Amino acid sequence: MTIDILAIFAHPDDVELAVGGTLLKMKQLGYRTGALDVTQGEMGTRGTVEGRAKEAEEAARILKLDLRENLGLPDGHVFADDGSRTKLVRVLRRLKPKMIMTHQDHDPHPDHNHIVQLVREAARLASMFKYDEETGNEKINVSIVAHDVFSRRVVPSFVVDISDFLEDKMAAIRAHRSQFYDPNSNEPDTRLSAKDFLTQLENRSRHFGSLIGVSAGEPFFVREALNVEDPIALLTRPMNLYS
Repeated sequence: MTIDILAIFAHPDDVELAVGGTLLKMKQLGYRTGALDVTQGEMGTRGTVEGRAKEAEEAARILKLDLRENLGLPDGHVFADDGSRTKLVRVLRRLKPKMIMTHQDHDPHPDHNHIVQLVREAARLASMFKYDEETGNEKINVSIVAHDVFSRRVVPSFVVDISDFLEDKMAAIRAHRSQFYDPNSNEPDTRLSAKDFLTQLENRSRHFGSLIGVSAGEPFFVREALNVEDPIALLTRPMNLYS
């Protein structure tokens, strides 16, 4: 199976939190969508590996993903070492994504930040015939990498209108029920399990939507200059001229 867009994030709920709305929209537009969880979230404060895997399956169903896999790197110990790069290169060569979505640059979570480096290096290495010669004949073009804008103060390169998909995005997030607010839970509290966390997250989507004059949006940053064929088509789309 090959896919068009692949979301690569650290933990089983990160995809939903960051880019769930975009994945839903891309699916409706006819693209094949996939998610790659880099770890099983075994260092998480709440839940179990087995329970989180089931939650991820349910969330994938809500997101209508064509594929969801786990790279199996150790939670809390993710690095852009050669073994990890080779594992990811082999996934990229097999799935052949045209676009990759991943964490923001310089994320405060070490795994997230190392995954940015890992993804960017693996995307480049996947195009090199002599890297991992066992799969070198399957080399692919370098996939474009779009970074989610989450906690850094970064001006987005673009914002995706997810107004029609916010409800399903939030449902996919809530599928990871072990991680979020539960008044009956005896597990330790975390930032994610705070009573108002999901409300804050929804408000965040509405904030970024307001920047382009729509109800909800997801922001992305691309390091490279964007190659725009028709600037009039781009710049005459609805946007908030007062943002």
